[in-house]
Amino acid sequence: MFGLDVPDAAWRPTPELRAESRLARFLRSTGAESLEALQARAVADPAWFWGAAAEDLELGWQRPPAEVMDAAGGPEWTRWWRGGAFNYAEAAVEARAARDPDGEAIAWEGEDGAVRRLTNAELREAVSAAGRMFVASGVRAGDRVGIFLPMLVETVVATLALGRIGAIYSPIFSGYGAPAVASRLNDCEASVLVTADGFLRRGKAVPMKATADEAVRLVPSVERVIVVRRLGEGAEPPPWHRERDRWWDEAIAAASVDPEPPNRLTDPETPYMLIYTSGTTGRPKGAVHVHGGFPIKGAQDLAHTFDLRPGDGLFWFTDLGWMMGPWAISGSLLLGARLILYEGAPDHPGPDRLWDLVARHRVTHLGLSPTVVRALIQHGPDPVRSHDLTSLRVLGSTGEPWDPDSWWWYFREVGGGRCPVVNYSGGTEVSGGIVGCNVLTPIRPASFNGPCPGTAADVVDATGSSLRGEVGELVIRAPQPGMTRGFWNDPERYLEAYWQRFPGTWVHGDWAIVDDDGYWFIRGRSDDTLKVAGKRVGPAEVEAAATAHPSVVEAAAIGVPHAVKGEAIVVVCTLRRGEIDDEELRAAIGRRVVEDLGKTLRPEAIVIVPALPKTGSGKIMRRVVRAAWLGLDPGDLSALDDPATIEAIRRAGPAGPAGSGSDASSSG
Repeated sequence: MFGLDVPDAAWRPTPELRAESRLARFLRSTGAESLEALQARAVADPAWFWGAAAEDLELGWQRPPAEVMDAAGGPEWTRWWRGGAFNYAEAAVEARAARDPDGEAIAWEGEDGAVRRLTNAELREAVSAAGRMFVASGVRAGDRVGIFLPMLVETVVATLALGRIGAIYSPIFSGYGAPAVASRLNDCEASVLVTADGFLRRGKAVPMKATADEAVRLVPSVERVIVVRRLGEGAEPPPWHRERDRWWDEAIAAASVDPEPPNRLTDPETPYMLIYTSGTTGRPKGAVHVHGGFPIKGAQDLAHTFDLRPGDGLFWFTDLGWMMGPWAISGSLLLGARLILYEGAPDHPGPDRLWDLVARHRVTHLGLSPTVVRALIQHGPDPVRSHDLTSLRVLGSTGEPWDPDSWWWYFREVGGGRCPVVNYSGGTEVSGGIVGCNVLTPIRPASFNGPCPGTAADVVDATGSSLRGEVGELVIRAPQPGMTRGFWNDPERYLEAYWQRFPGTWVHGDWAIVDDDGYWFIRGRSDDTLKVAGKRVGPAEVEAAATAHPSVVEAAAIGVPHAVKGEAIVVVCTLRRGEIDDEELRAAIGRRVVEDLGKTLRPEAIVIVPALPKTGSGKIMRRVVRAAWLGLDPGDLSALDDPATIEAIRRAGPAGPAGSGSDASSSG
């Protein structure tokens, strides 16, 4: 029934999963004879599928919808749950508090070993108190609030409180430098920023408030900064602006006598999150997500792809600024699962830190990127084997393609050969997965079983026709609730990014292939977006940071293969007349990029050349830069203005004389 005859499968579903998993029960409730039959009907009739999925998820509607899907405005602007009312934050908090007030909702652990736990009732009270605080701070429905925090209890509470009162939060990666923070706050005209005095990373305090202050100086719309105490009384006091800044706990206390904001009916199409993603050109794109979109898609993926059940414990090693942070928060809480959070590095203070956390918090669903796994492999198997990981039931993975050796290590050492590795790939703009594995189909190493249930995914050729056995574009042929409702104040850019190449079809920007057995593989980005350790950044942002250095005239940022990160950044620059290329200058340019974008996105190399490859119209040809650096065939050069520009890059690259045993192009 489930296609179990796969000779080279590494994992096969147990009889219990075939009978009792959420996906198996969903199949039975729909009357589908097989997963393939369910998927075929979902592609043909997405309104039927999502109506059935919402019923299976038992969402806490304020008012049930009269109509599931309204595509009158075209697939690009499909609206969902007409006539209904749904506030994801209320649904995530109220039902579980009423059902099991003493059950655990959140477990948080700091790098210093501090632990905090919130019951369902305590989470409900914390969200109510934060809602009163935000209203007292002047936040109203529709206002934008930046959240620049590590993964703390207050991070979860803030996102839920803002959603409950109808405001829109914008999650910002905790490792960003001030310019990257400011660009996001400016674009959405945020009125409030929530940050922390700092956080811990490898035993050292990171002064987050100082970065926030530098960013806010560049954002005239921000009127209030609310600061969470993380480092505590013994830490050096952060810089303070008396009229603007408030401590989180003091602001909560001051608003404690205020009436609780009423639970108003929320149109499911009401925006609640504005999350920025980086493209290949221009400023970051603000993807608009609504109450009836991202949270429902994320919960559906967690239920039907990852088999997350009430009482399970989900820990995904991520940050709020990457979509897996908001995804884990809303999805786990909507499904009645426990959410486990961790602040620090995965191997500090010892190489077994992550495995110790999994054992002590009874994690059932663990999500790690291939980059994290590759970094932990270097410590050997003993740190893993020293802990009881029998609580684990499902291993998750997203962010980048796997190499086979790392996949097998994750499967065998962490999962003991019994846990499925649910590989998962999609994007911020679609609220989760396009392709994935599931617990009803045998899993082959480093592959995807196929489209996530309900997603009309396909691989197509240059004409938009379905393609099998060859690499093509990954697309989605039917709308779904999790698709972004456009880019903030930039609808044309949204249409151009995803819908205009093949009208009526979402083109995601990934290369993919479906093999002869029906298994799917992602082969990297079809655009220029860089993905370092699972973190996406547009080359334009990296280039802007590099050219902010006074010695740099132009820059081209490219992604190159990296054994641990999957992809690393190389920045190729030209200098102003009279500047001298030396190691000190290259290190300074690298530091400039880190200041703007954070240490995670530190360039692997800074390369100085006389000129960059350009078209006759002056557009930098990044694909040619990358091919020259890696010593690859650059392809069609008919548009290249000066072929001589390639040679200097090639000579500096790893295959050229300057790259052979030399660190001449290192960023330091």
